[in-house]
Amino acid sequence: MQYESYLVLIIFVWVGFVSAISFMEAWLKFRAPGVTLPIGLSIGRLIFSGLNKVEWFFGLASMLLLFLTNRFGDSSAYFLFIPILILLLQTVWLLPAMNKRVNLIMAGNELPKSTLHFYYIGAELVKVVLLLILGVKLL
Repeated sequence: MQYESYLVLIIFVWVGFVSAISFMEAWLKFRAPGVTLPIGLSIGRLIFSGLNKVEWFFGLASMLLLFLTNRFGDSSAYFLFIPILILLLQTVWLLPAMNKRVNLIMAGNELPKSTLHFYYIGAELVKVVLLLILGVKLL
């Protein structure tokens, strides 16, 4: 039972991190006085790189705790595996692609609009909803 309490705690802290950074910090920083597009993008790149590392800690710890609670084989696993798959896609595809665009913009290049941010936001929404379902299910 103790492992399940830790698992619930990690799941809800993970949701809090993603919600605070992806749904608040990401767009609010551009409203601060004096924050230009290159500065905001540079801050965002740093913040999201850090968030990604923290999320991997939460994801791996959650998988370990799910295994220790003997719930690895039930439906709870799906609510964790999909967010971890999303995190993997963000790590190997979305964040590198977005970082490449940031570097080009910071170098003074004008780029056409991209849908990468919409994919990222959609992925974050799916991840948060599934983690919330998992957290509530474990309560």
